[in-house]
Amino acid sequence: MIRKLFSLLSIVVLAGCAAPHLRGTGDLGLVIERASGQVSLIDTSRGKPYATISGLGDLSHASAVYSRDGRYAYVFGRDGGLTKVDLLEARIVKRVLQSGNAIGGSISQDGRIVVAQNYKPGGIKAFDADTLDLLSEVPAEYAPGHFSKVVGLTDLSGNRFAYALFDGGEIWISDFSDPHHPTTQRYPAGVQPYDGLVTPDGRYYLSGLFGEDGVVLLDTWQPEKGARRIMDHYGRGEEKLPVYKMPHLRGWSMAQGKAYLPAVGRHEVLVVSASNWQEAGRIAVKGQPVFVIARPDGRQVWVNFAFPDNGWVQVIDTLTGKVVETLEPGKAILHMEFTPRGEQVWLSARDDNKVVIYDTATLTKVGEFAAQAPSGIFFTSRAQRTGF
Repeated sequence: MIRKLFSLLSIVVLAGCAAPHLRGTGDLGLVIERASGQVSLIDTSRGKPYATISGLGDLSHASAVYSRDGRYAYVFGRDGGLTKVDLLEARIVKRVLQSGNAIGGSISQDGRIVVAQNYKPGGIKAFDADTLDLLSEVPAEYAPGHFSKVVGLTDLSGNRFAYALFDGGEIWISDFSDPHHPTTQRYPAGVQPYDGLVTPDGRYYLSGLFGEDGVVLLDTWQPEKGARRIMDHYGRGEEKLPVYKMPHLRGWSMAQGKAYLPAVGRHEVLVVSASNWQEAGRIAVKGQPVFVIARPDGRQVWVNFAFPDNGWVQVIDTLTGKVVETLEPGKAILHMEFTPRGEQVWLSARDDNKVVIYDTATLTKVGEFAAQAPSGIFFTSRAQRTGF
């Protein structure tokens, strides 16, 4: 009798140790702590971290995507590391070193394929989302013996992925309907496409050009029409400013039927009509914009800046098209992320070693917490969005 009681008690204790804290995944996320190779897991409802995970390698230019259910994060490190993190059990499930130099990745429409984009060797690699086993790869060989850095990777419908070749001057679309045997179509783009994004409906893929003026647009519903140049003459004949940090088109905005894009090397946000993809205006801002991000309802656009103005953030009212507030949240604001319904925005202040939380209605600080050199902030709400 005593032996049976002891066995039953052991089972209860072990079950209690193994079970994670009961919580949903819809309001969770993570903060990249770039200097220490770790991530803080965060609860957006409570406004603070609930766990820290180390051992993720070089996170100096890291990003993350999520499984469809929001339980797992896939973190892409600069050292080529791909790490699967369990947000509920707060642990690393698996980590693979898949390349020598990487800057991000994406996840397929059905959630079964995780794809990493690589600088070295140039190209993309596809992995099974459950096991992280390598399924296939597409080398970015744009000419015999010449490989390009890949940038701007994003998911499309039908388990396709669009991306740009910085050195090759092309946009490629790879179809992973058969994940072991992908097929790829190539489209000329321009000189040095530096980043890319897809519209929220997944139809249009846009890539900014660093080596010349203009933005390239590809209709992914009708790719046979090829890529076309939009805003071809922006900045032509004007004095160019030195570029201190490449802007991120991935942090663009779509609001009130207009796209808001960061201007390369200029103190401006570009406004583009989404109906004809022509320039509709320019908004002067404090510095060179890096991220230009819309609140989920489209009423506001928040802008952060490259050095030496990276301690500032400006808020644009999309009704008036004007800057309505200039904030100084902390030193080196590297990233911003809105809560799913937009009542708050979280900002990483790298040189202050903290994350700062602002109320978007009052534009006042409502919270903060410590983090070691934080950079990217990624909420699980991204799991339900194309291009994130």
